[in-house]
Amino acid sequence: MDPRSQVLLRQAELFDGSILLAGAPADALLAQLPHAQAWSWLADDYQQLARNFPERVHTGIVPPKLAYTSAVLFLPKSRELAAYLMQALASQINGGTLFLVGEKRSGVEGAAKQLAQLGHSYKVDSARHCQLWQCHIEQAPPQPNPEDGQQTFNCAGLTIHSLPGVFSHGRLDKGTALLLEHLEGLPVGHWLDFGCGAGVVGAYLKQHYPKAQLTLFDVDAFAVRSSELSLAANQLEAEVVFGAGIEDAPHELSAIITNPPFHQGVHTSYQATEQLIQQATAHLRPGGELRLVANSFLKYQPLIEAHLGPCKLLAERNGFRVYSARRAK
Repeated sequence: MDPRSQVLLRQAELFDGSILLAGAPADALLAQLPHAQAWSWLADDYQQLARNFPERVHTGIVPPKLAYTSAVLFLPKSRELAAYLMQALASQINGGTLFLVGEKRSGVEGAAKQLAQLGHSYKVDSARHCQLWQCHIEQAPPQPNPEDGQQTFNCAGLTIHSLPGVFSHGRLDKGTALLLEHLEGLPVGHWLDFGCGAGVVGAYLKQHYPKAQLTLFDVDAFAVRSSELSLAANQLEAEVVFGAGIEDAPHELSAIITNPPFHQGVHTSYQATEQLIQQATAHLRPGGELRLVANSFLKYQPLIEAHLGPCKLLAERNGFRVYSARRAK
């Protein structure tokens, strides 16, 4: 069980009523708190929880409209996202209690200072390298619009919209910048921007290849909405999909283009990228291409060659490499 969940269960008497678990990990916590509901903006956590607790799990970028008097926020990595989530939860529990739980290395003490702006707050417990904080919401703030916290930036003639918590919030990262310079020559057909984030790659492809069939895909509901906003801002149209991993992506693809993540919260995780590489052939047509940018220190080339075949290094700069491999015809 997630250590943050373990800390909550040390104080289980505080959570035996109607309560919303925001950003709940995909573990057995709901089984221990039978009156709790969970809300997740991450498709993988949402799907895993929904399989076991189908009537008690919700997703999206705004809290579900439910009757609850308390809420727990499992601290996300992004400070901006945490600020939005705290206000969004507090707006629905006037006179209730908002709890914050997070790992010490995730910056929970700093987040607790944000929490204190909403009411009287104090530390309840500290264990498993985590802290649990409690805040009484005496005066609920107005309900925030998640899009109010967006940042916009210009990239390759495009206007990009980025919501809090989305990868490289408000700026173009070096890996994507390198990938944009090496997107020519993709096989004709249906393209997938896997891990689309704010929609930089997808919008660029649609701008330069307007007739291409294109799907943008991400595990994060805030990224999905960001990509929708970026496409609309540039008068572009493409399908945007919210899914847990490559298994939820379309088949019969001509190309998968990706700057895949290797972090999950504060933890390093290569699982999503490794699954993408391992399962790419099941989603690509014969002759279909995987084009991937990654940090140079990540040893993806042998893995790509083991599952797809010969892998070309198209470019290398600023600690990033662009790889290309095609499924055998």
